[in-house]
Amino acid sequence: MPGFLLRRLGQALVTILGVVTLIFFVQRLTGDPTYLLVPETATQADIAALRHQLGFDRPLVVQYLDFLGELGRFDLGQSVVQRVPVTTIIASRLPYTLMLAAGALLVACGIGVPIGILLAIFRNSPAAKAAAGFVLAAQSMPTFWSGILMILVFSVLLGWLPPSSTGDLSHLVMPSFALGLLSMATFARITRSALLDELSKDYVRTARSRGVRSGRLLIRHLARNASIPVITVAALEISNLLAGAVIVETVFAWPGLGQVTVQAILARDFMIVQGVVLLGAFVTVLLNLLSDLLYSLVDPRIVLEGAR
Repeated sequence: MPGFLLRRLGQALVTILGVVTLIFFVQRLTGDPTYLLVPETATQADIAALRHQLGFDRPLVVQYLDFLGELGRFDLGQSVVQRVPVTTIIASRLPYTLMLAAGALLVACGIGVPIGILLAIFRNSPAAKAAAGFVLAAQSMPTFWSGILMILVFSVLLGWLPPSSTGDLSHLVMPSFALGLLSMATFARITRSALLDELSKDYVRTARSRGVRSGRLLIRHLARNASIPVITVAALEISNLLAGAVIVETVFAWPGLGQVTVQAILARDFMIVQGVVLLGAFVTVLLNLLSDLLYSLVDPRIVLEGAR
């Protein structure tokens, strides 16, 4: 186990460094942010002075090395627009994004996994066919479009839910469903495929020949054996939920990291974008590591490479 963790830690560091390097240099190709920070009446001397103050007049390699040095001290720098530390901005917005992602994950797993079980166990029933149509519709609908439709129906026409912003739990319902529907379809498909694969195995036929009821067979055997693909998808889908929050937070004016990232991109606020991307890369790497560790806990037959 220590060897496995050390190897994965090294891979994680290389991955995060690659992501940070890519986002650092790609952002600089979008243009100089100083032109967006000065008034229209500013002279070239004013622009040069601001560029020097922000450090953008230095060679690009020097800026990159300075950024890596600050990153090594866990300093993400300061927003060039708000003049506030990036860590402060992320800390103030992160709880809203985590709340939204948790609600979306609850929708995705709470609806997707039962539907996947229904599609596998009762695949020829009318309920399963109706559920398959619902999954297909959820998978085909873009997140921004489902969000707009929800606002139109449940806020404008019916007046049941608030259309945007934050407040009580009612404000979280529509953004969670808009963000979680696509992942719900993925969970349903993967759960169905995994269960169908298990249902075709010999131990299931043996258990049924001995008179084991379907409910007991599902709970004691099928659910655990089919959980490996679901765990893999869960790690990927949580990362997708965090990435998809950019669109949903913009549609519903949700004050999370997605909204502040869009604003930072439009303002060329490099430091905020770098901090958010770095956080996303770290979360993705961590979730993949946790999913690998869960494999050996769920199925003792799986031995992690290097863990012996």
